[in-house]
Amino acid sequence: MPSLTASRTWQALQEKSAQFQTPEFSLSALFDGADRFEQFSLNHGELLFDYSKNLIDAEVLSLLVQLAEERGLGQATAAMFSGAMINETENRPAHHIALRIPPDFQTNAEVAEVLFKLDMVVGAIHSGTWTGHTGEAITDIVNIGIGGSDLGPAMVSEALTHLHVASQKVHFVSNVDPVHMELTLRGLNPATTLFIIASKSFTTAETLANANLARAWLLEADCAASDLNKHFVAVSSNVSAAVKFGIDADNVFPMWDWVGGRYSLWSAIGLPIALAIGAEKFNELLAGAHSMDRHFAEAPLNANMPVIKAMLDIWYSEFFNTRSFAVVPYSQSLDQLPDYLQQLSMESLGKCVTKAGEPTPTNTGAVIWGTPGTNGQHSYFQLLHQGTTVVPVDFIAIANSNASIGAEQHDLLLSNCLAQSLALMEGKKNPEEPHRESTGNRPSNTWLLNELSPFALGSLLALFEHEVYVQSIIWDINAFDQWGVELGKTLAKSMQGALTDPAQQQNLDASSRGLIKQIKSWNKQEQT
Repeated sequence: MPSLTASRTWQALQEKSAQFQTPEFSLSALFDGADRFEQFSLNHGELLFDYSKNLIDAEVLSLLVQLAEERGLGQATAAMFSGAMINETENRPAHHIALRIPPDFQTNAEVAEVLFKLDMVVGAIHSGTWTGHTGEAITDIVNIGIGGSDLGPAMVSEALTHLHVASQKVHFVSNVDPVHMELTLRGLNPATTLFIIASKSFTTAETLANANLARAWLLEADCAASDLNKHFVAVSSNVSAAVKFGIDADNVFPMWDWVGGRYSLWSAIGLPIALAIGAEKFNELLAGAHSMDRHFAEAPLNANMPVIKAMLDIWYSEFFNTRSFAVVPYSQSLDQLPDYLQQLSMESLGKCVTKAGEPTPTNTGAVIWGTPGTNGQHSYFQLLHQGTTVVPVDFIAIANSNASIGAEQHDLLLSNCLAQSLALMEGKKNPEEPHRESTGNRPSNTWLLNELSPFALGSLLALFEHEVYVQSIIWDINAFDQWGVELGKTLAKSMQGALTDPAQQQNLDASSRGLIKQIKSWNKQEQT
């Protein structure tokens, strides 16, 4: 692929960026004259994307779209939708979009079969026909997984709490710290608890450790080993390992190598979502994602939400040296969305070599972080307004609250969201009291949903997935592998041995040996 930084479009963007970084520049002045909001906002269904408060003009937008075209985005998008082998380092497709194709158009028999099986299991549990070892109906479901097997399902389940069924409660355990499992099991009845073990390989260390704790908890509660299958289902490609653990083969949902963990909530990994909100609502989530898939595939680049969002992030990363982006949902229901997007973006884009194995010539992935508003206003917003580092912000707001109380309070929430984006843009001059001055010219996007429905949430999440893919195409990196994660896993295995066997500590560095020595010293104190 031709050099990214040597292209005339890249150089034109470099020159253009200087205009937005002069002492005289005023972002709010760009709103004078023509209707900037109409020019720099998009609608798709009941999702509004306002990107008018960015450091851009029509020429910048045109150049960014031109750069995307030059980097082969059109061909790359077609390749993903066709199921081509776009995950080159692992020799597999990345075809998660196939999981949300409507049933009438679904051509993948395996996907259709899994969705049918998911509907059957959800129906059996909700109706009470699936019972535990004492014959009692299931009341609690505990999902045991980590990474994409936890973050997506947990986030969506919390976001749609207002739609949860009354007959069951869904819980999530991810951390290998036994405290997480202990606190989750506290108050649960083993006879009415079902565990979902979500691990593609069924070898994930943290997940298996927690699964063994769950198994021991059931056995200690007089559940016979032969009845464990009544309390476990699995989502895994390793059926034999799941069966060896004690899970009936019929209770194992398959996973496919063409679905990456951070893109897997649309698969059987989404079983806890379906159990929380019902199979019908889960299908609405898939439908919303499919709607955004079609928008991404069909809308022209200059009117394409994922493309414009991705190119804005490229604009700031490369020409303003931005290394951090904040996601601030003004919705407590979306509390876990920043964590989910953190994995989606940073695990996908945290790469330092191109697809050809050459060092990347530019910045790539940045730090994604955030919390719900208005909480953030009382912690890190000080830095957003007056700090020396400019952090672009994605504000997310819901026009109609899912709360049954406090209509006026929801207006207060929305007013804070709108006011913060305005304050970041306009700032406040105060030369006589410089400590009170805010420079303004701080960019932000605002995403406005009509309501927090499964369809709208599915559409929003698919948008962010496609945004990440677009960025990977511009940078010529593979968004679908995560080899950097593997090194830590490998070292953790040897470190675990060193914690119990002094002979294995000899080849460790001085820092690791010193930390182990202190750990063992304090372990002895606890035991006496």
